[in-house]
Amino acid sequence: MWLLNSSVGRKLIMSISGLFLVLFLLFHMSMNVAAIFSEEAYNMICAFLGANWYAVVATLVLAAGVVIHIVYALILTLQNRKARGNDRYAVNAKPKGVEWASQNMFVLGLIILLFLGLHVSQFWYKMMFAELIGQHQVALGDAMVSPTDGAAFLRFYFSNIIVVVLYLIWFVAIWFHLTHGIWSAFQTIGWNNTIWMNRWKVISYVVSTLIFVCFALVTIVFYIKSL
Repeated sequence: MWLLNSSVGRKLIMSISGLFLVLFLLFHMSMNVAAIFSEEAYNMICAFLGANWYAVVATLVLAAGVVIHIVYALILTLQNRKARGNDRYAVNAKPKGVEWASQNMFVLGLIILLFLGLHVSQFWYKMMFAELIGQHQVALGDAMVSPTDGAAFLRFYFSNIIVVVLYLIWFVAIWFHLTHGIWSAFQTIGWNNTIWMNRWKVISYVVSTLIFVCFALVTIVFYIKSL
């Protein structure tokens, strides 16, 4: 099947899965921004999602999207390295017109994946997973809180400046990854003529910056609240 066996097909799968993950980031961003204005509203959203069947199904679909994106990114990276052969060891100047992000997408992806592990262990594991195994209270420092008390998790983790800095680094990596990834995905899909290519690049920067600013703002606001 060409979709799985050809280079073009693999790029298409990686692009579609990537755009799906961008939609999730926009949803997650919108949810988190609510915490800035009302912690009660944010907790209501957390309780509405929680371990309900629709949230669990959405999480499984999201996890599948992440795995597919990573696997095909790895396949394409190895394929490109094999095609380049010994040329990959040569020290070359950055090609004119080629973005730094486009040359380092795989490295950026690894950074994002590593920090995703941290995020999952701090939030998803102690929230949705805790609910799934029947825990009504989880340890958060010296306190016991409900898995649906999302605001308590934000207050606890983002009161630590080291955690805040680590998350900001993560958001920067996501920004770089998306500034290239979004327009590149549309290019792979075929929605790229002379006019729309420039538009997609602008849209990529706008969406990437919106995601970065909103996530960073939540992190910084909760750190300031803890002072």
